[in-house]
Amino acid sequence: MRWQTLYEGRWIFAVLAALTVVAWLFLPWLSLLFIALILYTFAFFRDPERVSPQDAESVVAAADGVVADVVEIEEMEVVKTTMKRVGIFLSVFDVHTNRAPIEGKIVYRQHREGLCLDARSPDCSGKNESMTWAFANPRATLVVKQLTGAVARRIVGWSKIGDTVEKGERFGMIRFGSRTEVFLPLEATVTVKVGERVVGGRSVIARLPRQ
Repeated sequence: MRWQTLYEGRWIFAVLAALTVVAWLFLPWLSLLFIALILYTFAFFRDPERVSPQDAESVVAAADGVVADVVEIEEMEVVKTTMKRVGIFLSVFDVHTNRAPIEGKIVYRQHREGLCLDARSPDCSGKNESMTWAFANPRATLVVKQLTGAVARRIVGWSKIGDTVEKGERFGMIRFGSRTEVFLPLEATVTVKVGERVVGGRSVIARLPRQ
């Protein structure tokens, strides 16, 4: 457990603790439910250490979850060209910390208000509340989009524009089931398939061309 990650759930822990005490006073059996929810919340905010592959060509998953789609699509916010997009769906049981897919500098960060549609649908990308990031190095500029879902209602950004990050370094999180998308240059070779489970900061989802 990392303190910074647990801190994001401070109000949830406080409310559940208060409900546990009240339930214990009036309906002791009900307090067991709130204790179970506290344990689940601790599990949700887990944030394990990860070791990322260090070869310059590898691109790692920006989140834990299941690959929901791999498509070519117009990225119109940052790079403004056609890119390959790898969408990752995070269930309420996945680690929700987001990690940099490559090493480099954060050159873009923008929050956008929106809806909270089901994050399993690719259509949510253009409609849901989101936070868009761009990571740049001499090899490429990659765009990462954090999206809320039907349950997720809070996007957290820990890094800022101008920060230099290592591959696999934490830059933010999304609270409860959501979606994270990684936009890659067309020259990149995607190495994952739809339905495949990936581990943020560790699983290689694509490889950049050799220089």
